[in-house]
Amino acid sequence: MLFKDDKGNELVEIIEVDEKTAQQQYAPITHCLAVVKVGGDYLLGWNKWRQDWEIFGGCLEAGETMRQCVQRECLEEIGTSDAQFQYIGLMELNMVPDYFSPKYRKEYGGLYGISLQEEDLQRIEQYRQDREEIEKVALLGDIGDDEKIAGIDKALLAYF
Repeated sequence: MLFKDDKGNELVEIIEVDEKTAQQQYAPITHCLAVVKVGGDYLLGWNKWRQDWEIFGGCLEAGETMRQCVQRECLEEIGTSDAQFQYIGLMELNMVPDYFSPKYRKEYGGLYGISLQEEDLQRIEQYRQDREEIEKVALLGDIGDDEKIAGIDKALLAYF
């Protein structure tokens, strides 16, 4: 196990498997996340519903590939349409009951990385679409020590 958050969710491992094989051999793949690096810092979003800072991404929709999911989610949350997504691997997670499921469960999710330039930050504020869930964005270095950052998401920063 790589990390356990304060709710009991576990990041078990990052499986080094290509995207196509991952989608053929692992189930359920429920979501994809993107670690966004801006210069030497990381960009995070404030999730209004969870009340914490997190990396970007979300649930796979019917018929989507992992790459299509992360591209769609990043377009909605940070307005990226031309970023180069680097596939990092497949996250294996043990999840506690929550609003997605009343049961303990194993899930998989695609993990990607994106590198942006500092000048992209103004464009992000202008073009991001999902302002209801992700109220604001900030660089990790600008987030106060007393502000809550999702534990597994913070651990994932080290992979990109």
